[in-house]
Amino acid sequence: MKKNHSNSSSGHLFLLIVLIPILPVDGVGSTSTVAIIQNSNFTTVCGIIVVFRAAIPQSIICASYLNSDESKQTVVSLLPDTSFLAISGGWDFLCGLRHDSNAIFCWSAIANFTAKRIYHGNHSFESFAVGEDHLAAGVRDGGVNFWRGSRDFPRNVTGRFKSVTSGNGFSCGIDVGGYRERVKCWGGGNGVARRLESEFRNFTVTTTLVAGDSHMCGITANGRLICKGNNKFGQLGPSNSSSPFEFSALALGSTHTCAIRRRNGTVVCWGGDIGGGEDYVYPIGDLSVVVITGGGNLTCGVISSNLSVVCWELHREKLLPPSVSILPFPQILPGLCSGKHFCTCGIFPDSSHLCTNSGVICRSCDDLFSSISSPQSLPKETPRQKFSKWYLVSIIVGSIGGLIGAISIVFWVINGVRKQRKVHNSVQPTIGGGVVGHSSPLGNSFSSPSFRTRSARFLHQGSRIMSIKRQRSGPSSSMRERAEVFSYLELAEATGNFSSEMKIGSGSFGTVYKGKLADGREVAIKRSEPGPNTQKFQEKEVAFQSELAFLSRLHHKHLTALVGYCEEGEERLLVYEYMKNGSLYDHLHTLSTEITSTSGADSHNHLNTWKLRIGVLLDASRGIEYLHNYAVPHIIHRDIKSSNILLDANWTARVSDFGLSLHGPAPPDASMKTAGTVGYMDPEYYGLRNLTVKSDVYGLGVVMLEVITGKRAVFREKNQGDPLSIVEYAVPHIANGELGAILDKRMGASKAGEMEAVELVAYTAMHCVKLEGRERPAMSDVVANLENAIAMCDHSSGHVSFSSASIISLE
Repeated sequence: MKKNHSNSSSGHLFLLIVLIPILPVDGVGSTSTVAIIQNSNFTTVCGIIVVFRAAIPQSIICASYLNSDESKQTVVSLLPDTSFLAISGGWDFLCGLRHDSNAIFCWSAIANFTAKRIYHGNHSFESFAVGEDHLAAGVRDGGVNFWRGSRDFPRNVTGRFKSVTSGNGFSCGIDVGGYRERVKCWGGGNGVARRLESEFRNFTVTTTLVAGDSHMCGITANGRLICKGNNKFGQLGPSNSSSPFEFSALALGSTHTCAIRRRNGTVVCWGGDIGGGEDYVYPIGDLSVVVITGGGNLTCGVISSNLSVVCWELHREKLLPPSVSILPFPQILPGLCSGKHFCTCGIFPDSSHLCTNSGVICRSCDDLFSSISSPQSLPKETPRQKFSKWYLVSIIVGSIGGLIGAISIVFWVINGVRKQRKVHNSVQPTIGGGVVGHSSPLGNSFSSPSFRTRSARFLHQGSRIMSIKRQRSGPSSSMRERAEVFSYLELAEATGNFSSEMKIGSGSFGTVYKGKLADGREVAIKRSEPGPNTQKFQEKEVAFQSELAFLSRLHHKHLTALVGYCEEGEERLLVYEYMKNGSLYDHLHTLSTEITSTSGADSHNHLNTWKLRIGVLLDASRGIEYLHNYAVPHIIHRDIKSSNILLDANWTARVSDFGLSLHGPAPPDASMKTAGTVGYMDPEYYGLRNLTVKSDVYGLGVVMLEVITGKRAVFREKNQGDPLSIVEYAVPHIANGELGAILDKRMGASKAGEMEAVELVAYTAMHCVKLEGRERPAMSDVVANLENAIAMCDHSSGHVSFSSASIISLE
């Protein structure tokens, strides 16, 4: 919390999350992974970085906030060898809670961020927050400790408190020791503490409590937002009119309040003398965030889709839109890491990949109750909002922009777009299509290679929609600072000048080569083949940019890992982690000599057991489930097939080739060009242009049938007659209970448990390839059944059976 003058800052932020809330309500409370520090001369923003290797600490990095001169922004690391759990910023100082929760460090901004350890002992803290000039921390076993500040704070506080938060001269927390959870405040703050405790007395605040300079907001047990305290600048806003469970996280500044809307992760702000509390401001438009924190006039958030940090400053002049900047940070943690035993309401999926020291990010318990009421509409606009000068100016600007956009679309339609289907060669015939108009808006908007900042200014359109402007420089994804940039010569040397002997396959926009970098790393390099056809180049460029944008921000055990890229002249190359055992297609449909010579796979370790084959399917399904359910926004791969499922040295499967992927689902569109591979394409998508996540489910269903039968997606029976699809061939046999007639003859004798597992896989595959998408299972159900199939293989003696296992019904 900062002092109360024009550029002073807020109470501390804390809470998160949106779409899938992840803060543990009974674990770490009013703390965050992002913090703001201010004084009269400068503003600094800090965050806790995401790491993907256990040996690297989750350290704190900071950057100055200079929206007027981004070239002067510098990034510094604080105690880079130490992992931190949470941070909180105040007036001229920052404090951090070490990952083991029993040590607190603070840094003074004036003293060049010199670290000082203010506590190291037996207490374990579950929440802490910096105020104007003091620090309050809730002890896990009970009590609250205070450092610095005035003498108004008590020496000993008994009882257990969560969500401890601090303001200008006061701190508050939720007392969980009585018959109901109530708010308790300490300190003076010119009587603010006493006033706030009195005004919150009749409310049961259960999960969220956040203090501003002289006001405070919380979310009650029934999901309603309550704000109390100073309302001079309208910072208490619409708390009495908000819908239940409308907001999932809050950030309070000196004179304003911002909240994340649970339904879609967008941010709404009020107060700050920008409308007297009557007007809403949507400072970052439709951009979704998972964490927000406030300080002075500044608010910062962690973007859902790529975990970069966006900050906006609310101007007191009502005609000026918010100033918005993307800070030069790597990925920042989207929640607080803790031990699994603290997660009483579940674990955020795959968060173990984001946290070191075997930590995870807990789901918020209030997510269990959010389904009671889900608001479907935005707050109604007031007459003042509808007819503000800002609004009228925005309509004019938006209209001009719309006209220019329409002209641009007509130009591209005339000069470049032909409604025709293309076939690309990715081991098998593939129908390719452009994805122009479907690429990530974030991928095109926030670019910060090598930690260079891209500042974005948002124009308010229709009091809701914002458009983003940035200067074009290098790759379009903001997360590409995590990918290495290679020169063309480096990659040419790595592949023997792209020798045909190093070729190991083809992808959505080019040929894949095995390579060895100068430092000894083995990699796979996909190169877009140059050619004179302009339209072909444009299609390959779109596929390259799409795959780079997706892989730069997607990190999952069962998705291809991107190492780097090259973009020189017309050369477009992507560099991946090398997958030693080739593709699933190789092992199902290629002779062992071919596998050894092309992919490097070990010919003595083919997929010759049902458990190994089902394990590959389970890995792939988990990767696709992540795309469908946990990537923000959700992603449809569009080209799921056995040649796009790669196997590493440990036979762990990863989904690859995102050149055709789209954010989805997409509404049916007769003009949309279909993309995918013959034999794997969803008939509903190919025939009706109806693209949904169920299109990927269909593709995986075909792969499952390949694994069971050993046949290609499209094949000729005994090399005679017309081509036959594997769906036409296998499904009737499965439906009639004739599974034995279609099993891969190369597989040896199976144990009883294994055969039941194969039956379950076949049953699941049959439902995945149903003609109508609505009749197919969700990918999470597919994952569940494959997990049960693996369990049957592990208990082949009969302890787990088809009838006794928890099979997900797909009917």
